Amino acid sequence: MQTIVIQKNDAGQRLDKFLTKTFRNLPVSMMYKYIRQKDIKRNGKRCTIADRLCEGDVLTLYIKDEFLIQAPTVHDFMSASRKLDIVYEDEHVLLLNKKAGLLCHPDDREFGDTLIGRVQRYLFEKGQYDPDAENSFAPALVNRIDRNTCGIVIAAKTAEALRVLNQKLRDRELHKYYLCLVHGTPSPASATLTAYLEKNEDQNRVYISQKPQAGARSIATRYTVLESRNGLSLLEIELLTGRTHQIRAHLASIGHPLLGDGKYGTNALNKGTGFSKQALCSYKLTFDFTTPAGELAYLNQKSFSITDVPFLQAFYGEK
Repeated sequence: MQTIVIQKNDAGQRLDKFLTKTFRNLPVSMMYKYIRQKDIKRNGKRCTIADRLCEGDVLTLYIKDEFLIQAPTVHDFMSASRKLDIVYEDEHVLLLNKKAGLLCHPDDREFGDTLIGRVQRYLFEKGQYDPDAENSFAPALVNRIDRNTCGIVIAAKTAEALRVLNQKLRDRELHKYYLCLVHGTPSPASATLTAYLEKNEDQNRVYISQKPQAGARSIATRYTVLESRNGLSLLEIELLTGRTHQIRAHLASIGHPLLGDGKYGTNALNKGTGFSKQALCSYKLTFDFTTPAGELAYLNQKSFSITDVPFLQAFYGEK
């Protein structure tokens, strides 16, 4: 038998969602069987898979030990670097300036040092995150950007903040702005581009078309040319939809690939420029809530930006 007291970060979840995240060795079919047979009880009473958990609830589980996962004594995030460039922090959220070259999440080649690993280590060492005291929650990134793109990434410190921000991102109540350098000068000077984007997982790239295609998703990218010089243009981009490689592929599709982008641009254009990574930075974030935001309501109408955009010095010829 095992008992679990529901903490603040666990509250609000359906019982089945909580159990699948907490006990990863527990097959879903067995979970349903245990609930049906009253081997899993909530506050000593029969429960259903759709029950919403409340802070302070006590779950009693009469299930086989082999299905119970113990918290690890060694935490993976402790292998991550301590380096973090914090743009803003409060008790609920972190805004981080991710550097180009750093992954947001682990992949099959890099597991130890990622942005989420650095965030979790930072909060653990600060005493704001204790994995051994959590049943199912870990601090998480709300958005992510490509490895070789720099700029603002949002991290949620609490389950409620993560829930709210995921909803705001999904409903486009967060406005994300980018700066980038492109080859040539787009015309007109300002426009909203629309198209369809299809992702090819095997190639790790996307394809843009002007007509609907099977498996393709609609995209919208708003750009403004801020300045042009020496065959390059500095653009501000508002990302109206957030698809994989959207900015890079969309601008390349109209004949203006990003400086340094070897995937959607060409080596001939980038040769001799000194840029081996795309000149793209998520430099500004604005919270524009039109629906209730709970404990994050204080962020409404606030904007955050970074000024140390690495490619601007090269564009303006500054030493």
